[in-house]
Amino acid sequence: MSAIRIGTRGSALALAQTQAVANRIAAAAGTEVELVVITTHGDTSTEPLSGLGGTGVFASALREALLNGDCDAVVHSFKDLPTARYPGLVVGATPRRADARDVLCARDGLTLETLPEGASVGTGSPRRVAQLLKARPDLTVVDIRGNVDTRLARVTAGDLDAVVLAAAGLSRLGLLSAVEGEYLELSDWPTAAGQGSLAIEVREGRLDRPLGTALAAINHATSQATTTAERLVLERLEAGCAAPIGAMAAIDDGLLFLTATVYSPDGARSIVSSHAATPDSHSVTHLVEAAQDVSERVARDLIQGGAADFAPMKVTS
Repeated sequence: MSAIRIGTRGSALALAQTQAVANRIAAAAGTEVELVVITTHGDTSTEPLSGLGGTGVFASALREALLNGDCDAVVHSFKDLPTARYPGLVVGATPRRADARDVLCARDGLTLETLPEGASVGTGSPRRVAQLLKARPDLTVVDIRGNVDTRLARVTAGDLDAVVLAAAGLSRLGLLSAVEGEYLELSDWPTAAGQGSLAIEVREGRLDRPLGTALAAINHATSQATTTAERLVLERLEAGCAAPIGAMAAIDDGLLFLTATVYSPDGARSIVSSHAATPDSHSVTHLVEAAQDVSERVARDLIQGGAADFAPMKVTS
């Protein structure tokens, strides 16, 4: 039996999360799995992510390699994957979601509240910029690029007072225990749609055995539903990562809850909408139906509340 080839970016984080997925696919499929490293434009460019086009800058080369048959599946960080459907490809599985929170990694054990006035905080995310300025308008927010180690090194070197990173990425790199950071709770600091989740994308119609069997085994229905709800808000607002939007979905006591917040780029204004839906059951089909329902109502509230007046996005009714 030939090996299953899994495409990935070459960064330390991408390799770590793809290797974890590959190990699970190998165990479920009972066959060898190989990693195929693919260089994307986002990996080689030094431009700010917003200037590169934001969402999709890391995904396009992986998708082209998949369509060309260079690999059998690719692993994406779901928050980096555009919401629009890509012809010929489908998401074959969403593994169990990791911690969706952001972490403030600051010098000397400082917190968001105790950072000195005018402290420099690094991030490449428009959402995090808006949230930082909303919480602390006095901060100096610095646009940064680079991998996790590079960003943390700027704090260690004293170039920055803090950086904001995803807890999931720190965990997948084994850095959580080594990094003294403040977890920013989702109730006050909603993160990017799909943050903490991975998407395994495959060619449409190619979910036959053994790959299809393995993907069915590692798909996590709850993670699929919450990620779907968050991403559908972005889709309905026609917003990518250039729009400062935070979204948080969770299933609790039989209800699917979704809250989304749209920020002005300077953090001075924001609009919040929260709704809940009751799935008919916890089957994947019913959970996704509930996600579609609740996201439609949340997006409608945000549009009617005037989100498009101060955030860079297009909206559709």
